[in-house]
Amino acid sequence: MRPSMSRDDLRSAWLISIACAAVSMVVAAMAALNTALPDIAIDVGADAGQMTWIVDGYTLALAALLLPAGAVGDRFGRRGVLIAGLVFFGIASLLAIWVSSPTELIATRCLAGAAAALIMPTTLSLITSGVPESRRAMAVSIWAAVAGGGAIAGFLVTGILLEFFSWHSIFITFAASSVISAALCFTIGTSRDRNPGAFDYLGTVSSVLAVTAIVFGLLEAPHRGWDDPVVLVCLVGGIALVGVFCIIELRRESPLLDIRLFANRAFGAGSLSVAIQFLGSFGMFYLLLQQLQLVFGYSALKSALALLPFVVGVGIFSLVGNWAAVRFHMVKYFIGGGVLLSGVGIILMGAIDYDDYLSVAWILGIFASGIGLANATSTTAIMSNTPLDNQGIGSAVNDTSREVGAAIGIALAGSIVAAGWSSRIGPVADETRAQMVEAGQQRIAAGDAAGGQALVTQADAVADTIRRSLAEASAVADRLADQAGPLAARILDGAREAFMGPLSQAYIVLGSVIVASSLVLFWLAPMRIVAESPEATDDSGLADADDAAPEDAGAVDTRPGG
Repeated sequence: MRPSMSRDDLRSAWLISIACAAVSMVVAAMAALNTALPDIAIDVGADAGQMTWIVDGYTLALAALLLPAGAVGDRFGRRGVLIAGLVFFGIASLLAIWVSSPTELIATRCLAGAAAALIMPTTLSLITSGVPESRRAMAVSIWAAVAGGGAIAGFLVTGILLEFFSWHSIFITFAASSVISAALCFTIGTSRDRNPGAFDYLGTVSSVLAVTAIVFGLLEAPHRGWDDPVVLVCLVGGIALVGVFCIIELRRESPLLDIRLFANRAFGAGSLSVAIQFLGSFGMFYLLLQQLQLVFGYSALKSALALLPFVVGVGIFSLVGNWAAVRFHMVKYFIGGGVLLSGVGIILMGAIDYDDYLSVAWILGIFASGIGLANATSTTAIMSNTPLDNQGIGSAVNDTSREVGAAIGIALAGSIVAAGWSSRIGPVADETRAQMVEAGQQRIAAGDAAGGQALVTQADAVADTIRRSLAEASAVADRLADQAGPLAARILDGAREAFMGPLSQAYIVLGSVIVASSLVLFWLAPMRIVAESPEATDDSGLADADDAAPEDAGAVDTRPGG
């Protein structure tokens, strides 16, 4: 092989490594704090609602700002925007160390989410604009595999850190990682749009408001209920704003997002597929992590290790699936079939009875294989049909689809579990209250007036706590274990029984939605990533050649520091 080719290979590999390191940090930050929330809540005095927004504030800011952040990268240079995002991410992470209230911590998480919006789309757009076409499919496969498994990495790293250090170590780790990544970014080339046109401020405002309203409504739905006025106003208003955004973009000469790209079947199918995959993935994570920790009794670290089959499956099948889909022009079957397989896997998790990890690991493998087959192929379909000048926007569409899909999955799964839990836990809570009152009266009769009255007084509060969630019911059982062992055991058994029914229903509903969506994808997705020629019209829905990304489009400088 000629030396110049070898240098190109090394340059591409280095670019992919740095981009993947940056995106893995962003994705890991979405999941990392879930395992540390109990410790954080105690230190900063957060209630249940504030604990939710310590996690969700990051997601909301990230999702809302992805599209304009992608456009900024296209306009001003993707590497520079990536470095700025990493610097701001590090600052936001450090600020979290010194907070003294939940509000301050939520504010730092929103700032970190805004910084992550600058990072995430630029990582993929740098790869697709900087890696030669012959290696691009493999590069996208690696990026997609890393982005898909980043959440598990977040659980794993957090679990290890919490074994030895306080929750502050999580933010110190993120800050250090962002500084190192920012420094390494100076060793890669950059790229940008040569003729960006006027910046679309109106489109930016309408897109931010639309995504904010929709994601906020989805995040609040499991807690407030789908019929809550705030949730309804956000969801309906957000959908209306999407319509307004589309009208604005269709009338502008330099739109933030060319809506006509969605008429390209590969681009549209890829976007829908990414949303469905993350609907399933994050909905499944929401359910399975509770099952592992609260039913199987796993620690946070052990739960993260239990999800490693997902990482391995997605990693292997992303590489194989994308290569085969592009090489043999079978995009339709890999996108539709992969989503179908993942949906079947989730349905099996709800339909089959199991009481140990080994019984569920093979089902998790089926789910991961399906996600892997569809994941990188869908991202490649989006990016290959986005003009090279606008790769940041294409990447932002991919990432926004991920975030909105994840929010829908968590909202759907959380709502089903919450509704089922509320309808089933009542008898357990009522029995606990009655037994505590009876025990208190017996103590009073025996002469222990203070101790007996304390039990009677606590009975209502304990019953209300049990009604909130399995986690809080388990905590009540732990507190009562020494004083009233039989009662604690009945609470734990009854709570788990009340939880498992809705859990199975949520798995089945979630999987059924994904299976139904796969049928739409089989119809919508083309056989090829892009058409072979402008005249190519197919009987299976080929992507329009006009939408393909020309190899010479865009201004690309591959020199380090260029």
